[in-house]
Amino acid sequence: MAEPMRLRVLFLTRYPLAGASSRYRVFQYLPHLQAEGLECTVQSFMDDRLYALSFAPGRTLAKLWHTLVATARRLWALRHWRRYHVIYLQRELLPFGPPWVERWLKRRGRRLVFDYDDALFIAKPSRYNPLATFFRSPGKVRELMGLVDLVCAGNDWLRDQARALGARAETLDVAEDTGRYLPPPALRRDDIVTIGWLGSTSTVKYLRLIEPVLRELAAEFPGLRFELMGGGEFAMPGVPWQGLPWSLEGEVQALARYDIGLMPLPEEDWAKGKSGGKARTYMAAGVVPVCSAIGYNLELIEPGRTGFLCRVPEDWARTLRELVRDPALRARVGEAARAEVDRRFSPARQARKMAGYLRGLVPVPAENP
Repeated sequence: MAEPMRLRVLFLTRYPLAGASSRYRVFQYLPHLQAEGLECTVQSFMDDRLYALSFAPGRTLAKLWHTLVATARRLWALRHWRRYHVIYLQRELLPFGPPWVERWLKRRGRRLVFDYDDALFIAKPSRYNPLATFFRSPGKVRELMGLVDLVCAGNDWLRDQARALGARAETLDVAEDTGRYLPPPALRRDDIVTIGWLGSTSTVKYLRLIEPVLRELAAEFPGLRFELMGGGEFAMPGVPWQGLPWSLEGEVQALARYDIGLMPLPEEDWAKGKSGGKARTYMAAGVVPVCSAIGYNLELIEPGRTGFLCRVPEDWARTLRELVRDPALRARVGEAARAEVDRRFSPARQARKMAGYLRGLVPVPAENP
């Protein structure tokens, strides 16, 4: 009997490896998907240059030029569309315009998957890039959900929103590899406690939500360290934040210094679409997550055992004081958090789930295009 053809998948990501969304939703799964018997090809819309530009203020002409180049690269990558059984869209195929290309591919029998881990159907302006704000189209996202064969959502709320729009949708929780994070015990000293934050210049503003609490904490514990990575030139009077630029290697080193990780979020629907990436990363590194009690965080964290959830400033103040004063509590919760991520969110486990979804879209054995 002839061996079934390997399922061939073209992954079209929004960002290069440096972009957390694409790294977590596609890149980390590739070796595991290949081990599952899938043949994977990846093309990223943004290259490293355009990704860096997207966070810089101004430079509209440069952004426009590189976007045009990126569009040409994306369309060129589709020249061999016939050889793929599934085309996996990590966000939109193009970040502007109607889904004409997607409709063309669908009419020609390609199975399409739309993957999202943010509430893209909610209009939200870009802080640095008016061009990106102009291009964003929540209506296009909603239209795509009715067009594709499957929506892979980063949490159940996003899944349910897609289903309400007529999509066949499933949840694919974000994986996290605990093997990346092996903090040297010597760096976790009881006499030096570090409160950390990890993210990007677009989300660092949410630290303002707990600014009074952090000021009080800095005044009460003069030896407390505050470190953030990826927040750009962010500063907070009264809180001695030490800022570092983000890098993949630097992220691992920074998390080895953190004892407590912060994730404040606003009370709005957009926050319900967040898939807990920051909190899960803290947990995987054995850092105690202290997060807003909203959205996926409620599913991810068991309060008091694998982290802490806060609703009002008093919750933040009480929790952070207790953690700063109690190294045994930090150690216990950090260890439990790491074990929880290892149990529920290993990349191999989530890749098997993804492979099952993709195989379910194509007849077995896979047919020649």
